Amino acid sequence: MGIVEFNHYPTFISIEPANFCMLSCPECPIGAMKGHNSNNAMYFSPDTLSKILDEIGDNLNVIIFHFQGEPLLNKQISQLIRMAKSYGIYTILSTNAQLLTSEMARQLINSGLDKIIVSIDGFTQETYQQYRIGGSLEKALAGLKFLRAAKETNRSDIEIELQCLRLKSNEGQWAWLKQNYKSLGADTLTLKTAQFNNFRHGNRLMPTESKYSRYRRGKNGIYERKKPYHNFCYRLWSGCVIDAEGNVLPCCFDKNHRYIFGNITKESFVDIWFGKEANDFRKQLLHERKKIKMCLNCTE
Repeated sequence: MGIVEFNHYPTFISIEPANFCMLSCPECPIGAMKGHNSNNAMYFSPDTLSKILDEIGDNLNVIIFHFQGEPLLNKQISQLIRMAKSYGIYTILSTNAQLLTSEMARQLINSGLDKIIVSIDGFTQETYQQYRIGGSLEKALAGLKFLRAAKETNRSDIEIELQCLRLKSNEGQWAWLKQNYKSLGADTLTLKTAQFNNFRHGNRLMPTESKYSRYRRGKNGIYERKKPYHNFCYRLWSGCVIDAEGNVLPCCFDKNHRYIFGNITKESFVDIWFGKEANDFRKQLLHERKKIKMCLNCTE
């Protein structure tokens, strides 16, 4: 394998504010109790973010406050956002909105947050809980309304995005949602294809029409990813994920923390970004991406 030489810092990072969640979404390692949970709760601290910003803050364009756990479980989330904004960084947060009270909405708006994604995957409680197991549709919809009210009261430019996974359980609601998302409190709507961990033999939540799925069924009856594999991925050279414990991961598809480049609490970010673990991973991807398990389900 050749040497991967480059000398630029990332332009974006994803940060995991908390490594646990109150829901049990079936395709999430946390939700399925395959990963971290509240019994070993970790929170991303302002001190850790300060260390990162001191090193690369002037190079970052975007920080995404989300990985797997629910960000609003971190009581210092507004402080983390304000710290990023002090460097002029565009900030995004994604939430299931179960904790999105009127006061939380006010705090997020006042923090300077640029964009918030509210994930709601069904618009009756029955369809909602097919994926967001343990969640309340009523709370999620109320959270959207609280955001809208806080945005208007504070004359904020924040973008409120409503995101809905395209699932068999909610496919009868897509047309209605396209007509009504603004009345729910959102500015924009994203209908997103769903990722399934074990897709080869299908999944009960796959949409009826394959054009709304990331996968297609082959002649042998086995499902495969629609998008062809290429031995390249821009994300490895432009950004990374830092989980609540400080582990630096290649991207958001490393849901089981299998490819840790280093830990920001023990090393400098720059040493990790240009380090052996990260460089070896990039070289492998350039030559044999199909052998990297997490890449087999990637949309890039």
